[in-house]
Amino acid sequence: MAVDYAVIVLYLAGMLAMGWWGMRRAKSKSDFLVAGRRLGPVMYSGTMAAIVLGGASTIGGVGLGYQYGLSGAWMVFTIGLGLLALSVFFSARIARLKVYTVSEMLDLRYGGSAGIISGVVMWAYTLMLAVTSTIAYATIFDVLFGMDRTLSIVLGGAIVVAYSTLGGMWSITLTDMVQFVVKTIGVLLLLLPIAVIKAGGFAEMKAQLPHDYFAPLGIGGQTVFTYVLIYSFGMLIGQDIWQRVFTARGDKVARLGGTAAGTYCLAYALAGAVIGTAAKVLYPHLGNPDDAFATIVKDALPVGVRGLVLAAALSAVMSTSSGALIACATVANNDIWSRVKGAVALRRRTAAGGAGDGGAEPGTEQAGDGDGAHDEVRGNRVFILLMGLAVIVIAIALNNVVEALTLAYNVLVGGLLVPILGGLLWKRGTAAGALASVAVGGLTVVGLMVSLGVLANEPIYYGLITSLVAYVVVSLCTRPTDPAVLDAWRARLAGRADGGGADGDPGAGASSGAAAGAPAAPDDEPEGDTAGAVALALKLPFAARRA
Repeated sequence: MAVDYAVIVLYLAGMLAMGWWGMRRAKSKSDFLVAGRRLGPVMYSGTMAAIVLGGASTIGGVGLGYQYGLSGAWMVFTIGLGLLALSVFFSARIARLKVYTVSEMLDLRYGGSAGIISGVVMWAYTLMLAVTSTIAYATIFDVLFGMDRTLSIVLGGAIVVAYSTLGGMWSITLTDMVQFVVKTIGVLLLLLPIAVIKAGGFAEMKAQLPHDYFAPLGIGGQTVFTYVLIYSFGMLIGQDIWQRVFTARGDKVARLGGTAAGTYCLAYALAGAVIGTAAKVLYPHLGNPDDAFATIVKDALPVGVRGLVLAAALSAVMSTSSGALIACATVANNDIWSRVKGAVALRRRTAAGGAGDGGAEPGTEQAGDGDGAHDEVRGNRVFILLMGLAVIVIAIALNNVVEALTLAYNVLVGGLLVPILGGLLWKRGTAAGALASVAVGGLTVVGLMVSLGVLANEPIYYGLITSLVAYVVVSLCTRPTDPAVLDAWRARLAGRADGGGADGDPGAGASSGAAAGAPAAPDDEPEGDTAGAVALALKLPFAARRA
């Protein structure tokens, strides 16, 4: 095991070194939050694949294969389908908006009145994503070193918080690209063929396992439908995913790079299911399906290779954790704290008869010199550090957060899917309709989870239906969105808006500018390739457990 330990230690040290290097590149808010919007196709596709293929996609995907056979691929498969849909139909428009958060997009589209509520929902979702991925360190470090649960969480969480705080999206991009390569080698090129060979090949696997293990819908049609609603639609609206779209150098990179990443996810989904099916042949009586990955790695792989594959699992969890952490901090700072601070400043100005500048508007960048840019980077660093510490504390306090993550994910999709897609696709949608959709859909989901159970399928079904009805009815019953707001929205979507932010990247006007009909313009992004990578998706396979 000494060789395996050395591989893991070198990997963790490399993550910290890349965080330090990324710090030198993060000179502005744009650099820190969206890697300067300069990622080329190779880096963009690698990082996007890394963010959506997290611990559940790796360890959980193998567990579903162990439990259901090849149909266990459906969870990760629907993640890939969602990413493909986002990349083909929406990514170019999203990238042109030149904002930092989903809530800033809602402000642009609806005139600045929907951001705070959506920000709170998105913050809760990203926080729980970060917590669940951080808890996974306990399992991995226990397998590796027999380490205490609390110490495992602190160690793993501290490494991710360190490199994320140092360089922001630049550090996360660099580490995620390495994690993408490690996962590809460890899972696809090493573990997959070795597992199949150890199980005697596909003919032997078919001979030893029931027919349902090779049926396309062996996991259950209702479970597949639930996966589509939760994961495919979740890919369309999650802050963690959108923030990676914002890193693309241009429309073509976002579309083609995302399509490549989505296709990779489909292959990864099938690989995990095949590995799990092979593990069922080799170890038919495991008490917990999620133990299949660790068991086959420990028992079937040679020294050195085992360390690399365990590093692949660790990289999946770290990519999930870092992506969720920066998304959580971005929402907390830009969508909640900045708005609260702006509202307090406005009250003070009003009370003082209009004196004082009151600070920057929510969602905007401070114009001016390098000191202002440095202050913005420092402020975002502080929020990543604070959110990271909160995530570690919550992860230590909670033993099982599957239900909490389910709650956050269901509220996200049930409350925000309709107003976000409605804003992109239906010009008659209004701010009142969006707010009603968020409130009605979110409350329906929460109410049904309270009455039927958090893991029930019905909450997300009825939540989406009531959210859609509220959006359409209220929008049709209220005054249409101001034409000036819609004109500014269309101009931003087309990349034609005027004005710009301090670092050439207009977050400026994300809330206030939309209401005035004159949001800031897209910047002239410098060309050039970057080293990068994507992290995230510890979306635990809770829906499968309902089947």
